[in-house]
Amino acid sequence: MSDAVTVNGNIGKTILVMSGKGGVGKSTVAVNIAVALKKAGKKVGLLDADIHGPSIPTMMGLEGSRTHGGLGAIEPVEANGVKVISMGFFLDKNDDPVIWRGPMKMNVIKQFLADVAWGELDVLVVDLPPGTGDEPLSVCQLIGRVDGAVIVTTPQRVAAVDVRKSISFCNELKVPVVGVVENMSGFRCPHCGEVTDIFLSDGGRKLAEERGVPFLGAVPIDPLIVKSGDGGYPMAGIDQDDDTHRRFAVITAGIDQFLSKKME
Repeated sequence: MSDAVTVNGNIGKTILVMSGKGGVGKSTVAVNIAVALKKAGKKVGLLDADIHGPSIPTMMGLEGSRTHGGLGAIEPVEANGVKVISMGFFLDKNDDPVIWRGPMKMNVIKQFLADVAWGELDVLVVDLPPGTGDEPLSVCQLIGRVDGAVIVTTPQRVAAVDVRKSISFCNELKVPVVGVVENMSGFRCPHCGEVTDIFLSDGGRKLAEERGVPFLGAVPIDPLIVKSGDGGYPMAGIDQDDDTHRRFAVITAGIDQFLSKKME
């Protein structure tokens, strides 16, 4: 694309995490994918492209962190071995609103790509805000080549209707869909481990089948995910053998397999 910028670093693959619907846990999925890929031995960066609602610093335990300049570039902040950049690092207070129109947001995303010293990365994970507007379009235009997109939904139909638009967005921009993740797929009891459906089940799987894209897996509502997100320690960074960890491992394995094929 003609608007593409030169990214400051050597980035192997770029993966978007997106959804046409807000509140589906997209940032939770993005954070855990990034940390899981790092644990798998990859050099990983995480770009928070949600300018108005940057939640990545909280989830990565980086609230109050600030970036530093060096050699004419912005140095990303590191946590769990992942290099992170977010609008949250540039706000004086966490509750300061960002009241900007599209062109200013595009300029910031351009800086996040061209002025941040990413260095050598195997994968750059980009957490997008909900919808198919300014930020997703800006990222695709500025990167020039996006290797894939992970689409996040919840099981119920009202979410899947909007999430379909994200798949159509990818098709329009010729971005390969890595697969669909169904988040909040039932409630996992912290005492007995049983998963109970709260919403309808299998909405993500059905969506993937209808649109002819892979289904990466389903993740339940789990108190551990809530605690880890609010506490700033991604669940994927915790060595634990339970159903939720195993489900995330399946999702990460699908993404890893996709990346391996793209690297051949």
